[in-house]
Amino acid sequence: MTTGLILRLSGLLQSYGERGVFHHRDTAPFPTRSALIGMFAAAQGRSREEALTPYPQLTGTPDHRDLTFTLRIDRPGTLYRDLHTVGGGRPPEERLHTAQGGHRPEAASTLISHRDYLVGAVFTAAVQGPDTLITHIADTLNQPRYAPFLGRRTCVPDEPLVVARTDDPLTELRERVPLSLSTPPRPDTESVPVTFVFEHPPPGDSTAYPHRESAGEPVDFTTAGRRHLPRPLWFTTEELPARLYAGPRPIDALAAYMHGTHP
Repeated sequence: MTTGLILRLSGLLQSYGERGVFHHRDTAPFPTRSALIGMFAAAQGRSREEALTPYPQLTGTPDHRDLTFTLRIDRPGTLYRDLHTVGGGRPPEERLHTAQGGHRPEAASTLISHRDYLVGAVFTAAVQGPDTLITHIADTLNQPRYAPFLGRRTCVPDEPLVVARTDDPLTELRERVPLSLSTPPRPDTESVPVTFVFEHPPPGDSTAYPHRESAGEPVDFTTAGRRHLPRPLWFTTEELPARLYAGPRPIDALAAYMHGTHP
């Protein structure tokens, strides 16, 4: 049986690397499949070595490949680049290594790197998969072994993270879950355009080719063997009811939704 989970991914900072190397850690403009699966594994207390293994304790032995993600981009946020320095001010025996195995001289022992973040972004995610796995994910996110983070450990999520369990999360995203918009809709507006990101062609879309590929399909999470495969993505812009606007205090609208009193 397939069921769904709705997550709200919001925080001061978020960062979802796609092609980053040491000197430049990039971020995708939205959460990646890899980041979400990694967050689930951390909440479950799984190590990097076992993060992508199936779940033998659950009926049907499901694994991460059974999950499907759909994103609603409530607020895209602003790209912010942070400057980092690594290796400076260390004693000679602790300076950065050279290719020959020695240590760099003091003048060349500081490396500069850039790390990109999304500031003020809000995403609402629908996670669909086998009922036993969705239940396990929801339970462990609510009582995590290791604290969840939004791409990087410095990126702490706002509350609530888990918003709802539902059999039809896509309808909930379109019709019921409050919208945390950057600016309020005009008083005479009945609908607002909102971008969705799908891992499969959206219902009613006969487009044969994806709109984008993201290096977000995790193959190996270990430090030495980290590897990802490209994943096709489709985008739509949908008109959602303006009444979903969460207002200047989104927590109030979210609490009302979670208690079944949001209009």
